[in-house]
Amino acid sequence: MAPKYTGLSSAEVSERIARGEVNRVDQQSSRSVSQILKGNIFTRFNAILGSLFAVIVVVGPIQDALFGIVLFTNALIGIIQELRAKWTLDKLVILAAPKVQAIRDGETVELLSEDLVLGDLVDLGTGDQVPVDGVVIESRGLELDESLLTGESDSVAKESGDAVMSGSFVVAGSGLIEATAVGADSYAQDLAVKAKRFALTKSELRSGIDQILKYITWALVPTGILLIISQSRAHEDWREAVSGSVAGVVGMVPEGLVLLTSMAMALAVLRLGRRQVLVQELSAVEGLARVDVVCLDKTGTLTEGRSEYERMLVLGGGRHAEAEIGEVLGAMGEAEPNPNNSLQAIIEKFGEPPAGKFEVLETAPFSSARKWSGVAFEGRGTWVMGAPEIVLPPDSDARAEADRISDSGSRVIALARSDGKLEPPKLPKGLRPVALVMLAERIRADAPDTLEFFSEQGVSLRIISGDNPRTVGAIASRLGIEGAESPVDARDLPDDPDDLAEVMETQRVFGRVTPDQKRAMVSALQSRGHTVAMTGDGVNDALALKDSDIGIAMGSGSAASRAVAQLVLLDSKFATMPGVVAEGRRVIANIERTANLFLTKSTYVMLLALTVGVLAMPFPFLPRHLTIVGAVTIGIPGFFLSLAPNSRRARLGFVRRVLQFSVPAGLVAAAATFVAYGLVRWTGPPELEVAQTAASLTLVTCGLWILGLLARPFRPWKIALIASMVGTVLLVLVVPPIRSFYALTLLPPEIAVETAVVAAVACSLLEIGWRLAQSAGARRKGDKIGSS
Repeated sequence: MAPKYTGLSSAEVSERIARGEVNRVDQQSSRSVSQILKGNIFTRFNAILGSLFAVIVVVGPIQDALFGIVLFTNALIGIIQELRAKWTLDKLVILAAPKVQAIRDGETVELLSEDLVLGDLVDLGTGDQVPVDGVVIESRGLELDESLLTGESDSVAKESGDAVMSGSFVVAGSGLIEATAVGADSYAQDLAVKAKRFALTKSELRSGIDQILKYITWALVPTGILLIISQSRAHEDWREAVSGSVAGVVGMVPEGLVLLTSMAMALAVLRLGRRQVLVQELSAVEGLARVDVVCLDKTGTLTEGRSEYERMLVLGGGRHAEAEIGEVLGAMGEAEPNPNNSLQAIIEKFGEPPAGKFEVLETAPFSSARKWSGVAFEGRGTWVMGAPEIVLPPDSDARAEADRISDSGSRVIALARSDGKLEPPKLPKGLRPVALVMLAERIRADAPDTLEFFSEQGVSLRIISGDNPRTVGAIASRLGIEGAESPVDARDLPDDPDDLAEVMETQRVFGRVTPDQKRAMVSALQSRGHTVAMTGDGVNDALALKDSDIGIAMGSGSAASRAVAQLVLLDSKFATMPGVVAEGRRVIANIERTANLFLTKSTYVMLLALTVGVLAMPFPFLPRHLTIVGAVTIGIPGFFLSLAPNSRRARLGFVRRVLQFSVPAGLVAAAATFVAYGLVRWTGPPELEVAQTAASLTLVTCGLWILGLLARPFRPWKIALIASMVGTVLLVLVVPPIRSFYALTLLPPEIAVETAVVAAVACSLLEIGWRLAQSAGARRKGDKIGSS
C-alpha cells in the first residue's frame, strides 16, 4: 500500500467511537434470552392450558392436573433447546463475521466490518463486499456489481471520486475507499446483516402449522362452550362437570405441536453447527428438505480449489523463449494485487521478475464476465492471459491444441501478445498466441462419495463452471457424473428462458458460464418446478446463490458469496453436504409425522366433545385419562420420532397431507371410542368409571395403531418404542395404585370382549384406509413420472 495514505489515527478512531460513528447496528444473530423465554411461555395455548390448570388445582382432584406437568415440561424443553441453539449460532456467527482491510496510523490492519468508523480508509479486493458507503480514493481497475441494490447485473467501473454503496461487491480489480456513511446510515445495512439475523422467515411449514392452529382455535371456542353447557347438565356434581369440560378442552389443544416444531428446528441448527455449518436463515432447514437439484461449481467444490502449475507449451515458432515468457507471467502476477486461483499458481511457479525490468503502464484486472486479464508494459507491448476460446482465434492451431489438452482435464490458460492498447471489455487488436500454460486440479477425496449420496437420494446434479467445457467434462467424467461425455459450452446457450429451461432439464455439465448465466440457469430450473440448491465460493457465484432456493457458500470463499447465502460451510468441506441435506429432510419429514399424531388427537377429542355435547352425556374422560393416552400414543413416541433419521424428500402440500391423514384417522378413533363408551353406558353397569376405562382402552389401542402406521417402515428401535408404550399401558392397568391414581378399573370379561372387538374393528379400518391411501399415492406418483 502506498505510504501516502495514513488513514485515521488511533485518537481519531476513539473520538468517532465515542460519537457512535461506528459501522455497527444493534442486531442479534439469534433471539435474546428474554425473547426465548417469552416465546416459549407466553403463547395462546399455554394461556388456555394454564388457566384450566389453575381451575383444576382449585376444584378438582390433583391427579387431573397432570397436564400441567406436561405443559411445564414442554416449555422447559423448548427453552433449553433454543438456548443451546442460540449459543451455538452465536459462536458460529463470530467465526463467519466478515473482515476487511483498513488503513490506520499508516499501517494496513484487519478489522471486523462492524468495527469500521466514519472516515476509515478501506482497501477492497476482488470478492469483497463493500461494507460501508464511501467514495473512491484510488481505483486499480475497480469494478463493482451493484445488482443486489439496483437489479442491474452489468459491472460498474469506479474511478477516483466515484461513490460506492454498501452491499455491492468487487468483481474485478481493487481500490481504496473512504467511509462516508456507516451503520444504520449506510445505504444497504439490511443486506450487510441479513445473513446473520435469526428470523423465523416465511415458510410453507410454519405458515401451514399457523393455519392448522387457526382452524383449531376457531373450532375450539364453540365446541368448548357446547361441552361446558352439556357437562353442567349431565353431571349433578358441578366439580365433575368442570373436570369433564376441562378434559375435553385440554384434549383439543395440540400443546406439543408447536414445541416439537420449534425444538426440531433448534436441534437442526445445533446439529448443523456441530458440522461447522452456519444457518443464516432458519427457513433454509426446511428448504434443504425440498431440494431436488443441486448446482455445483467445479473449482473448490469438486476439486480442491487450489491449482498447481503443470507445464508450459510455447507457441508462435519459439519467437519468445520459455524463460522470457516466465518473466512476463511473473510480472503480470506482480501487477495484480488480488490474484485469482489460477494466477496465484503461476506466481508461485515463476515468482517476481527481475527488479526494474518491467514497467507497468496499464492493467485490466481479471473479470469472470470477460474471462481475461491484461497488462501493458513499457517497451514490451500488451500481454493478455485468459481462456483459450476467448483469447485465441477460433480456427487457429493454438486453439485446437488447447482444446486437445483440455480434454485430458487440465486447466489451460492462453497467453497472447499485442502491440495494441488495453480497452476492456474489448481485447487488444492484433493478438498473437505466445504460450499455453497448463494447470492441474486435484479432485477432492470426498467428492465421489458425496456425489453417490446425491444420486441415491434422487437429487439431480448440474455442474456449472466458468472453465473450459472440455476441462469440466473431463473432471465430471472422472467422477462418473451423468452427461459428462457431452459438456455444454454456455456461450451457445439460448437467451430465451423457456429454451434455456429445456436445455437445463436434459444437460448436466456446463462450461464457460458467466455469472449472469449462472443466475439464469437457476431461474430456468425453478421455472420447471425444481427446488434448487446452489453451492459456490467466488464472487461470480453470488448472484446465483442469492436467487437459488438454498444458497450454500464455502467459508473460505468470497465475502460476497457468504453474505447472500442461507448456509455457510465454515470448514469449506464438500463432504458436509450430504449431512446438511439429510438434516433438512429429517427435520421436515419428522415434523409432518408428529403433526399427524397431534392433529389426529385434536380431531378425535373435538368429535367426541361435539357428540357428547349434542347428546348431553358425560364426557368419556377425565383430564388424567387423556394425559396418559396422549403421553403413550403421542407425546413420548412423538419426541423420539422427531429425532429419527428420515431421508424422504419434502413436498409441497403440508396442510393438505396432514388433514388427509388426521381427519379420517381421528374420525375412526372417535367413532370407536364413542361406541365402546356408549355400549357400556347403555347396556353395562352404571359406574361411570367402567365406561371411561372402556373408552380409554379403545382410544389408546387406536392411538397406538395410528402410531404404528406413522412409524413405518419399522426398525428394531421403533418396534421397541411401541412395545414400551404398550408395556406402559399394561403397567397402569395391572398395578392397583397406578390404576387407582388414573381412575381406571379392570373390565368385566364381557365388557372387555366388547371393547376388544370394537378396538379391533377400528384398527382394521385404520389399516385398510392407510393401505388404500398408500396405494393411491403410489399410483399418482407413477402417473406423474409417466407423464414427465
